[in-house]
Amino acid sequence: MKMVMAVYNIGVDEEVMAAMEELGVTCFTKVPRVVGIGKTTGPRLDDAVWPGANTMAFFVLPEGRAEVVMQAFAHLRGTIGKKAGIKAFLLGVEAQTA
Repeated sequence: MKMVMAVYNIGVDEEVMAAMEELGVTCFTKVPRVVGIGKTTGPRLDDAVWPGANTMAFFVLPEGRAEVVMQAFAHLRGTIGKKAGIKAFLLGVEAQTA
C-alpha cells in the first residue's frame, strides 16, 4: 500500500476532488485548512499579512493506483498548480488497522 499526501491551494479543491472522482478514488482524509510556506508559492499563513491557506488530503491506495493518482496530481500541477500551488508526495504504508 502507498499513501499519496497532497497539499494544495484551498481554491483548487473542486478541481482536485473532480480529478479524484474521475479516477474512482472515493476514500480519503482531508484537512481543510493548513498553513505553510512554499518554495514557489511563498507564505500562506491565513492571516492579515500572509493571506491564504491550503488543503491537505491523504489517499491510501494499492501501489498501482497510487501511481495513477500521482500522475493526476502531476497533470494538475502542470495545468493549474505551479502558481496556485499543488504538490503531492508518495509515501509507503507499512501497516494499516483492519
